[in-house]
Amino acid sequence: MSPTMIRLSALTRREVSRFMKIKGQTIGAPLLETFLYITVFGAALGSRVGELDGFDYVVFVTPGLIMMSWAINSFSNNSSSILQQKFQRAIDDQLSSPSSPLQLLLAFSLGGFLRGLIISVVTFIVATLLIDLPVNHVLVLVSSLLLVGFFFSQLGVLVGIRAEQFDDVSFAQTFILTPLIFLGGVFYSASLLPEPFQTITHFNPVFYMINLVRYGFLGVSDVNVALSLLALVVATGALFALNHRLFRKGYRLRA
Repeated sequence: MSPTMIRLSALTRREVSRFMKIKGQTIGAPLLETFLYITVFGAALGSRVGELDGFDYVVFVTPGLIMMSWAINSFSNNSSSILQQKFQRAIDDQLSSPSSPLQLLLAFSLGGFLRGLIISVVTFIVATLLIDLPVNHVLVLVSSLLLVGFFFSQLGVLVGIRAEQFDDVSFAQTFILTPLIFLGGVFYSASLLPEPFQTITHFNPVFYMINLVRYGFLGVSDVNVALSLLALVVATGALFALNHRLFRKGYRLRA
């Protein structure tokens, strides 16, 4: 293994070890939350709502819940990890180490990505035990989830870099990320909304991500799948390039 890969592997293991030390908080709590969503919406609302786009309500919302788990956990892991290391000044040692800015960025990114992946995979397994969840387009589903996970891990890195205190991270997650996800169509189809709310929903970028994942599972979507995938690739690449530039400059990372 090359020195570059050894350094990247070590940095990534450090990030994974960090969240695995508190599995109850980083993995157990999100899984319980998703399980409650599935059972509550399936038992309490499913019988009243009936079907959406030809699927039982609980089946319709589950793809969005899986995407939401990956997005929120990728974001929260990276934003809190970077901010914590800025406070502890541990980031100074990493920036002055032989590891390149690209290696550091990839390690932080993979930490949040893997945390979201673990939770989403377990959520999917639990969901398939509780409901009959189809998978109609495997390639679209896998590519969409991978892009979503990497996009939100990059977003977490960006917020962590710019944040000066933990309230900044909390504000971004509570007042920006969570509303965008909940208003992006996790629990409903945008086609059911009256105007102008249906049009407004189309300006929410998370709306397209949810529909991509839903199309992968159920084969139904309110958006153009190919264009949405292309836009997600471009947005993820742009965010990664921005973070790499900030790491190279040491923006808000160095004392």
